Amino acid sequence: MGGRTLHVMTSTWLNRPINPVLDHGVDLRLGAGAKTEDSSKLAARKYARIIQKLGFQAKFKDFKIQNIVASCDVKFPIRLEGLACYHHAFACYEPEIFPGLIYRIKEKKETKGAGVVLLIFVSGKIVITGSKKREETYKAFENIYPVLTQFQKKFRR
Repeated sequence: MGGRTLHVMTSTWLNRPINPVLDHGVDLRLGAGAKTEDSSKLAARKYARIIQKLGFQAKFKDFKIQNIVASCDVKFPIRLEGLACYHHAFACYEPEIFPGLIYRIKEKKETKGAGVVLLIFVSGKIVITGSKKREETYKAFENIYPVLTQFQKKFRR
């Protein structure tokens, strides 16, 4: 191959827990779709066992969660234009490009990573991503909820 490294990616679906796994070669395995940290770890163990049964050397070690994605509904519509205006340091809203407001929660300097990002939609639906721990996800929602209530759309009769 002329000094090039060949990376083969496979895609496998594991049942119970339902969890697709992407294999990127030597040391990296990606799992997605698990509902809990424990089911994600179980799916990773099952994947390692499948690879072993195929005759390859596989070890289950250094398991860690890199990203948690959560979604919720605050059950009221939100004025995204006002939120973007008053929170311009954290928020980006360009409805011509993407229908949701992107709200980036700034991380402390001593922690590495991009921080938690919330995708907030007019309907009141929210997607929270970028956390490595469930507590970070809960904290992000608890911090943004009072802000969202300030920008709740009022209905006129």
